Amino acid sequence: MSLNEAVSTTELPGRTEQPGGAAQPAPPPKVSRDQRLRMQGKTSWKVALRRDWRLYSFLVLPIVFLLVFRYVPMLGNVIAFRKFRPGGNPFGDEWVGFHYFEQFIHNQQFWTVFWNTVILGGLTLLICFPLPIVLALMLNELRSRRFKKIVQTITYLPHFMSIVIVAGIVLQLVSVDGTVNQVVRAFGGDAIPFMQEPGWFRSIYLSSEVWQTVGWGTILYLAALTTVDDQLYEAARIDGANRWQQTWHVTLPGIRPTMMVLLILNIGSFMAVGFEKVLLLQNPLIYSTADVISTYLYRVGIQSAQFSYAAAIGLFESVIGLILVLSANFVSRRLVGASLW
Repeated sequence: MSLNEAVSTTELPGRTEQPGGAAQPAPPPKVSRDQRLRMQGKTSWKVALRRDWRLYSFLVLPIVFLLVFRYVPMLGNVIAFRKFRPGGNPFGDEWVGFHYFEQFIHNQQFWTVFWNTVILGGLTLLICFPLPIVLALMLNELRSRRFKKIVQTITYLPHFMSIVIVAGIVLQLVSVDGTVNQVVRAFGGDAIPFMQEPGWFRSIYLSSEVWQTVGWGTILYLAALTTVDDQLYEAARIDGANRWQQTWHVTLPGIRPTMMVLLILNIGSFMAVGFEKVLLLQNPLIYSTADVISTYLYRVGIQSAQFSYAAAIGLFESVIGLILVLSANFVSRRLVGASLW
């Protein structure tokens, strides 16, 4: 046998002999998904769970909480389409379709509380969202750490008060013999029955909401401010930018992703105006401006036992909130590049 024949008949690694004498490359070996992820420097869920199961075990209780108190109750939304009778089937006894939706759509009282909710939620978003940003920027400019801590303590304190205590303080301040009317009388004016005139409720609610929430809302923005690169400020100073220009061109763009995420979350709770505080502050004399969807649902669903009707209104409110969140997230992702998902 010649040398060429010996070489041609020898099976070389990575090559296969085909009929007709043509040598073809051998197919690459099959690689599992775990091996492919390992070659890419990644880890599969199975490997990560087996390796860090102690850390993942901390997620068990939050997941159970969400399932029991958030997702399982969603099954009860079916009574919005079925007639529910106390003591009967928990998912309703009779299919009525959109009867309860038509009922509240043609109810003028519902549209009154709906627009009260929209106005109060819009004013809360318009006023209470930018104020924590302004306060955080002001605190960031302070050079005295002692004074900064004092201001933070004073502004954070109302957040830790119970809603009942806050409502009690507000009612005492604006009562006929309260501090506000004492000041009015001191300047020669007449006492104003704030909690008996519908026109004052929104101002009182917004004032108490600002006092209670603005200080606490600065925490995330102060944390975001620490991530802004100091070299950007140095470059801006070299270019001749003053403090206002540095804030506008460096600070605000640096915390813009945090701002957009919090804005989306606030828009999602746009329709869920604080139930507890509104319920504690309102009275029948000011229902025309103080009654919102959550308090209306409380009276209709709990006090009047119209569970199916209340479920239909609650589902309607939830759908609006979902649409607002999806829309805000889509717009933010397209315009700014920051979003929740």
